Amino acid sequence: MLLIFNFFNDYFFNRNLICRLYNKLHMHKKLPMKRTFLLLFTALFSGAATFSQTSNTVLTKNWYLQDKDSTGINGISLDKAYDFVKAKKIKSRQVIVAVIDTGIDTLHEDLKPILWTNPNEIPYNGKDDDKNGYVDDIHGWNFLGGRDGRNVTKDSYEAARVYNKLKLKYEGITTEPSALKPEEKEEFEIFKKAKQEIIGDINPAEIAFMKKILPGFLKGDSVIAKDLGKAEYSCTDLEKYTSTDVNARKTKIFLIQLCQGSPGDIITNKQIIDEFEGQIGKADAANIAPREYRKEIVQDDETDINDRFYGNNDIMASTALHGTHCAGTIAAVRNNKKGIDGIADNVRIMMVRALADGDEHDKDVALAIRYAVDNGAQIISMSFGKYVSPEKKWVDDAVMYAEKKGVLLVHAAGNDSKNLDSADHYPTPVYKENKIVAANWITVGASGDVKNGGITAPFSNYGKKEVDVFAPGVQIYSTMPGGNNYGNLSGTSMACPVVAGTAAFILGYYPALSARQLKYVIEKSAKAPGEKVSIPGTEDKTLLSNISKTGGIINAYTAIQLANSLKGERKITSEALPVPTMKKSKKG
Repeated sequence: MLLIFNFFNDYFFNRNLICRLYNKLHMHKKLPMKRTFLLLFTALFSGAATFSQTSNTVLTKNWYLQDKDSTGINGISLDKAYDFVKAKKIKSRQVIVAVIDTGIDTLHEDLKPILWTNPNEIPYNGKDDDKNGYVDDIHGWNFLGGRDGRNVTKDSYEAARVYNKLKLKYEGITTEPSALKPEEKEEFEIFKKAKQEIIGDINPAEIAFMKKILPGFLKGDSVIAKDLGKAEYSCTDLEKYTSTDVNARKTKIFLIQLCQGSPGDIITNKQIIDEFEGQIGKADAANIAPREYRKEIVQDDETDINDRFYGNNDIMASTALHGTHCAGTIAAVRNNKKGIDGIADNVRIMMVRALADGDEHDKDVALAIRYAVDNGAQIISMSFGKYVSPEKKWVDDAVMYAEKKGVLLVHAAGNDSKNLDSADHYPTPVYKENKIVAANWITVGASGDVKNGGITAPFSNYGKKEVDVFAPGVQIYSTMPGGNNYGNLSGTSMACPVVAGTAAFILGYYPALSARQLKYVIEKSAKAPGEKVSIPGTEDKTLLSNISKTGGIINAYTAIQLANSLKGERKITSEALPVPTMKKSKKG
């Protein structure tokens, strides 16, 4: 413990400042870090002798699939659901699930057999055989790739991009002037949101603290990476690692202590570095425009939604941890005596890469949804989000397109303990033009169990109006890059594929169900936990129905029973949808 205190000896701040800093930090698309950082620094600065004690318990690897009635664990009752369809002697049909994410390990033992393969494309002949505008899109497409084979692996925050783009135009305006044109008023509102996120939430002392911490961590990191022979490593890799280099020893202890504060979850050096660099970069964006990582590689016209035939077919890239984990939860090969069993047993995963470390771009999200729909996806899993969306109309058009084609969209609520009834989190199912809510959309908060931190995950966003259901998202054991690797991650990013996988399971056995019916079945059958739950980010307790629409946690068994009882499509009032603005081309 002395070594840890020496590591931070030059960086003592008052304890409240440390807590505020690490309560703000989070792995927006990887892992919710707020709680673990807070616990680590509480231990460090209170002089605690150890940091290994925690109230969290690592449950069995498949805890989230278990049945509460028989085990007491708040899982989704998947085995009972399979027993139900087996008793009915129902055979399943194949379902295509698109995962819009960071990429996928196409060589993984539990994923390779379930990859979607484009039936109209001749593999790797360098031609666009199916004439859809995407050459050799065998298992999906990468919208963050260049024609030269390079890939975007790091990106900036959307708020930083918007703020620097608009600050010369709006910086001096403090109130909305009546002289602004309607489109300028909208732009001004987006600018104010971006400014608040960039400047309003930045504490110079906290950023200075991070800037002092990071160099020491990086020095040790470079030694460890060289010794281990791998650029990205986890706490497991460090268990038997020793070094005479003082910086390497400090870095190891920092990471090990952090992992002990989040038992069961995989935390890597890259995640820590990305978070620190991202927060520092976000703060620097107040004065310096962020680097245009995407533009340097992709080289499309990002201002034109109709310039859409860009990218490459490298869906594995080098940032596939998040996407690989999500894909495995949905559909890793069942009953092959390897690793894990995915939720759905007859699925093909289509990977559409549109995420890197940083915020996704609206254009890539919109085109990823359209690509998935056009190539036969029936369900789309979307574990990402941000708080500013300058081109929401493009995403709205894509959501509307999916709705008209009968495709279900499942979206993660986010990991910032925010009430989405009063805080923006994009993309959203509410169409900007007429405020109609898309009928093919499910927003998912993260649940756990009393044995691993509580029924509601402390990091999860919530909202009585905006979050539809909760699903297991704490210590989810699934596939990891490396061919035969597995591990735990936590987040609403993990809860989202639990719902997508459940939807795919249901649709496989009841293929006549529409997207609206799937949404109805999953939400109507969600089970209330039967006790008050914690409001994420607080010590307050309430009913789950006060922080979500359904007040329930999804349950595959009750959902499949309800699906079986439906006779024909449930009648839902049809409302007029906005007219899409995207132009058609000869390629579609």
